[in-house]
Amino acid sequence: MKITAHCASGLSGQAEHYQVDTALLHNGSCIEALLDSVEYLPAARPPPLGADIGQWHITLDNGRQQHTVAFVEDGSAAALPWQTLLTQLRASAETGLNSPFLR
Repeated sequence: MKITAHCASGLSGQAEHYQVDTALLHNGSCIEALLDSVEYLPAARPPPLGADIGQWHITLDNGRQQHTVAFVEDGSAAALPWQTLLTQLRASAETGLNSPFLR
């Protein structure tokens, strides 16, 4: 599965971007299992006012279907599964296991 994750923060202008193919990751099957358990349509929430909270767009492509989810990294229950995915992507990229990453 190919995953593209992009975040832009409001006030700071800071951005993060990851592209990965789970077939090339040592923990790719764990990431795919996590995605199998996630509801892809979290409740739409307006971005918090006055806060510099990341707004993410994550695209999942399994070769047959492509799906994009947008969420705010605000610690809400709806964002938790996606935050867990981001934590795994960040950890893999930062531990030197980032050969399949474009960051």
